[in-house]
Amino acid sequence: MKELTKAEEEIMQVLWQLERAFVRDIREQLPEPKPAYNTVSTIVRILENKGFVGHDAFGKSHQYYPLIAQDKYKSFFLKNFMSGYFSGSFEKLVSFFAKDNNLNVQELDQLMQHVKANLDEEDPDDGSNA
Repeated sequence: MKELTKAEEEIMQVLWQLERAFVRDIREQLPEPKPAYNTVSTIVRILENKGFVGHDAFGKSHQYYPLIAQDKYKSFFLKNFMSGYFSGSFEKLVSFFAKDNNLNVQELDQLMQHVKANLDEEDPDDGSNA
């Protein structure tokens, strides 16, 4: 999987939200100033070539849909981001945000409790049933 450009990601965000859309539908959801129809169409075709988007043909029109789930891309992006900026270390990432946002010990504790709760939800069988 390749990392998306900012313009490609903006189009994908719309497609993930709409699930299926024609170029005009995608363009309507983009913020002002809206890019030209041809620009959106070109970006969608690039996304299709990269394997992010598929389409169904209706005559000369194409309805596009995501081939990559948003969560899958989010996970890919975060792993790349962490390896590129924090040597793949979650601890370094949290430390950076703690320093950059002046988090106190209580806020850090709440953050860690939130992370732990999310991990517990993802893996309800923690081995205690053995």
